Amino acid sequence: MNPNKRTLRMLVRPLLAVIVFLGIQTPLDAAAPLKVLLITGGCCHDYEGQKDILKKGLEARAHVRVDQVHTNDKSTRPPLAILGNAEYANGYDLVIHDECGAGLSDESQVRAVLKPHLDGVPGVNLHCAMHSYRIGNPRDPVTPGTAHGLWFEYLGIQSSGHGPHEPIDVRFTKPSSPITRGFKDWRTYKEELYNNVSIFDSATALASGKQKVTRRNGEERVDEAVVVWTNEYGPKKTKVFSTTLGHYSETVGDTRYLDLVTRGLLWATGHLSADGRAAPGYGPGGK
Repeated sequence: MNPNKRTLRMLVRPLLAVIVFLGIQTPLDAAAPLKVLLITGGCCHDYEGQKDILKKGLEARAHVRVDQVHTNDKSTRPPLAILGNAEYANGYDLVIHDECGAGLSDESQVRAVLKPHLDGVPGVNLHCAMHSYRIGNPRDPVTPGTAHGLWFEYLGIQSSGHGPHEPIDVRFTKPSSPITRGFKDWRTYKEELYNNVSIFDSATALASGKQKVTRRNGEERVDEAVVVWTNEYGPKKTKVFSTTLGHYSETVGDTRYLDLVTRGLLWATGHLSADGRAAPGYGPGGK
């Protein structure tokens, strides 16, 4: 044996023994980052800016790698690259739907978007994703098992519209959830409060929102709706986290919002501890 190689082995073996003894992870032992697919684009929002706010915020808070599928199209039928491709989520641990496509109503396309989640890929849904992929009149209550209910059954809550652009008072109604543990109630910047046409038995509400509405005649009322929730979707009970918050970039960039979405992501993939902390290896920088 080459004397230099023998010397190198004599030096390396004791070092490895010390690493093992101290419990230090080597790069080979480190957890791989969760692979997340973020889908953005469509009507009515600054997706060009928000997609990068989300990517940066999530990657700073958890051991994830966020890939983006984005279109600058501002219509209600954005030409998203995933449409018609039921295999779009292959290789990903989770999909974040942040698109706004109220006019995307082709049943075959909707079924293709849902296929990965039906097969068990967890999902996170933000704001206008709740008003996308709608088949039929969204104000009509869903009959389970029909095309009209496809997307709503995945979400766990059916919504058909929203209120004015005014702040929302958010109250966490299930503080025992690891997603919301330790969070304090807060008032958003200007936002849109999405209504709840129906809430499915598979859904669990985590937070509600109240918003003051002033009518044209000057009369005021307060609307209330669930704004954060989880759902178990399909026969595999796929974990799905959703929040209707996130219209404006001020909200999307808010530390409280990014913390909430990060926890929802980790919960959906099974990497959130009961105390609300990331599972070992899935915190910032893989901690």
